[in-house]
Amino acid sequence: MSADEVNQRAQTVEAYRLWWQHDAHWYQGVASRFGQQAANEINAEALRKVAVHVGQRVGRRSGPLPDSGDNGKDLEELRRRYDECGDRMFPRELRNASTEVEDKGEEEGEDEGLIVLTLRRNFAITMVRMAGSLEGYRCPCTDIHAGWSEGLGVTLTENRAETCLRDGDKACRLLMRVATPLAPPAPASSPATEG
Repeated sequence: MSADEVNQRAQTVEAYRLWWQHDAHWYQGVASRFGQQAANEINAEALRKVAVHVGQRVGRRSGPLPDSGDNGKDLEELRRRYDECGDRMFPRELRNASTEVEDKGEEEGEDEGLIVLTLRRNFAITMVRMAGSLEGYRCPCTDIHAGWSEGLGVTLTENRAETCLRDGDKACRLLMRVATPLAPPAPASSPATEG
């Protein structure tokens, strides 16, 4: 990598940092003028809209949801798509995250699989803390995951944070339980009527 490429990457990362700092100060301004609840709601709504767009782009790039008949294989592909959504919204320099499939939904009668996102560092929390707005801040993580899922065409049956950096935990552990099979069933053909 040339010095110009390294410099360009450093400038890009700095632009991300400045944008997140702007976002944190914007959040603080809304909270001080209209209340913390309004700031949390607007923040979550805006991030969800961006997340839907990101999920749609990843979905178009990746093609239709997998329907191999093997839940484990299909969920692993979905896990990869969630990772790509995360990388598009939050560059690796600004977060430390990983996803894994914890439950493939392969037990008799199960029709759900579990994907867990573990977030060890979140730049947004750092910026909100630096802006002095961490008290009362509500993480929009589940709204982001709902947006990614909607954009990807996935049905979430559970979407919750088990632990959160905001609360002082060592990592966020975010559970996304998805309906399987991932691909929607093909529409049933209707019999032709005689007239």
